[in-house]
Amino acid sequence: MGRERAGSRPARRRRRPVRGGVLVAGLGLGTCLVGVAGLGLWNVQVVLQANGPVRDTADAFFREVAAGETDHAYDKLCREARGKWSQVGFGSWVRTPPQVSGYEIVDVSVQTRGGRPRGTVTVRLTRDGGGSEERELPVVQEDGKWRVCGDPF
Repeated sequence: MGRERAGSRPARRRRRPVRGGVLVAGLGLGTCLVGVAGLGLWNVQVVLQANGPVRDTADAFFREVAAGETDHAYDKLCREARGKWSQVGFGSWVRTPPQVSGYEIVDVSVQTRGGRPRGTVTVRLTRDGGGSEERELPVVQEDGKWRVCGDPF
């Protein structure tokens, strides 16, 4: 009863396909993680590099508005905003009392949406007569330049 048959061998388990599958799955997971990390770093780099130019664009725009140089400020508007205002209409609108006499940039944030960077600048406007208000100014990238987009006032 306790004897083994002479012609039979114990069954061997095959481990090679399992090892190979685990190895391939591990390599695939590692590749995915590297790709996700790379994409994340790229987004962070785009956002950090854009923060300065977004601030500079808003600063130049409001400096020109406060100085009454509406033609130069108009040139910093995006296509969409220029489509809403003619250059003369924009100048008249900016010169309507109470005019902007000063400004302070409070915050700058840049995000990517749909793979495109988009900035928001929070600015505190000072008007003739001493009144002040806080506004959010959208800034977008067009043709490699940052442009003010939306209603800044």
